[in-house]
Amino acid sequence: MMKRFHGKTLSWDVGQGVIELALHRAPANEIGTLTLEELEKFLLSLEQLSAEAHALIIYSQLKSGFSAGADLRELYRGLQNVSKAEAFRRTREFLERIHHVLNAIDSLPLITIAAVHGVTFGGGFELALVCDLIVADKMTRFAFPELRLGLIPGFGGIPRLKRDLGNALVRDLILTGRSFNASKAQLAGLVSQLAGEGEALRIARVTAAQLGKFDRQTAIAAKSFIKPIPYEELRREIEIFCELFTSPAVEAGLRKFVESTDAQPYLP
Repeated sequence: MMKRFHGKTLSWDVGQGVIELALHRAPANEIGTLTLEELEKFLLSLEQLSAEAHALIIYSQLKSGFSAGADLRELYRGLQNVSKAEAFRRTREFLERIHHVLNAIDSLPLITIAAVHGVTFGGGFELALVCDLIVADKMTRFAFPELRLGLIPGFGGIPRLKRDLGNALVRDLILTGRSFNASKAQLAGLVSQLAGEGEALRIARVTAAQLGKFDRQTAIAAKSFIKPIPYEELRREIEIFCELFTSPAVEAGLRKFVESTDAQPYLP
């Protein structure tokens, strides 16, 4: 077991009963193969780490934000010079691996907190959604812009949004692709605590310390009762994403994204 780890995309440490997982892959914590490999390494250590901890905090060390989501450039390269069947196979394998990691974090026998700021889009939003609590800097923006590329969220976003929010708001986020600010997200019930600019991690740490005062087994029992994992819908999401991913519209959308030198527009 590694109590401490510093990788190319993320790091973790544990102290005073709290595990802290820090994202630090420049420029915006895009989630690609390397991040997935280091998340899998984290998962291997989690069983023993969890034995001496009561809480997990996930946060970003980058000024740009929590995470801009999936590494679209890597996804685009994966479509090049391969058959449709091979592109489908690679995509499915990646999604099954990332779902395995995120489902494991979602169901951890400890309380998980996402401390988010800035850009929290796509796969980054989905990573935050696996946590029990989201503490958001007031400058945070949440969005699922995948529809612009002819896709749906693929890391479990739709089932977990439906678990946490009213369906009208889910449809708004998925079908319009526009971003929500932290205040609106709190009013909707997505964000549990709103923090001042630059204060999300501090508030998350204070919250984690408070959680340590409670009986752990009671907290685990409460979590399992109020936070079901929508496994069937998560599997269906993988199927739909893979079916869409090999379409010409997606390749065209990814090519436009990769070749563009302009700032990527997102609706307010």
